[in-house]
Amino acid sequence: MSEQVVLVTGALAGIGRATATAFARDGASVVVSGRRDEEGKALAAELRELGGKAEYIRADVTIEDDVRALIEGTVQIFGRLDAAVNNAGYTGSVGPLSAQTAEAYDTVFNTNVRGLLFSLKHELRVMVEQGHGSIVNLSSTFGERGGRGAGLYVASKHAVNGFTRSAALEVAAEGIRVNAVAPGPVATAGLDNFTGGGDASAAMAAGVPMGRLGHVDEIADVIKFLASPEARFITGQIVAVNGGKTAA
Repeated sequence: MSEQVVLVTGALAGIGRATATAFARDGASVVVSGRRDEEGKALAAELRELGGKAEYIRADVTIEDDVRALIEGTVQIFGRLDAAVNNAGYTGSVGPLSAQTAEAYDTVFNTNVRGLLFSLKHELRVMVEQGHGSIVNLSSTFGERGGRGAGLYVASKHAVNGFTRSAALEVAAEGIRVNAVAPGPVATAGLDNFTGGGDASAAMAAGVPMGRLGHVDEIADVIKFLASPEARFITGQIVAVNGGKTAA
């Protein structure tokens, strides 16, 4: 990814942070985005210490004007957009569908679905014009199956898969690839917030055939591969990275 320009949304923690770091170590120019300015500026500084170029641009992916400004700002700073990682997401809380509210639905879907729509819309606009690009969306093991107590999150990740496949078909002839990575349970603060941590997280690890939770760097490596020219004949795919959880 040397000399490539890469955008990572939701980059300030977890998988997003690991992904931005992986690209920077490979020599990419990286734009990181999120909503916590001090953390964003600090992350960009850390990435520059790895020897590459990095900038932080604040954006809330649920607001189209923010997303438009993010993409335009990336191009203004670095001249183009070679790869985008749409990592911004929200897990919501565990609970039966009968207990869910319109507010809970809006919180999950505004980030995971509406935010992805805005991101794809403006990333693809730039990539079609320049005639190349690669997009990697963040899905989940739940994007292909159900999950007791996680209905809103599960439904939102099914939508991510649908967007990914549809976008890939729309722009394949334009030299642009669109794929998604679907992690299983990964050791992050987000997982602990979703499950409550402790025994619940341990139970999720026990349900993985490899017997452990994934690590953020393991997801970042696959994202980096899909975004790179090495994956030049891969598009429209949902790549599972889950320790064998969906093998059966």
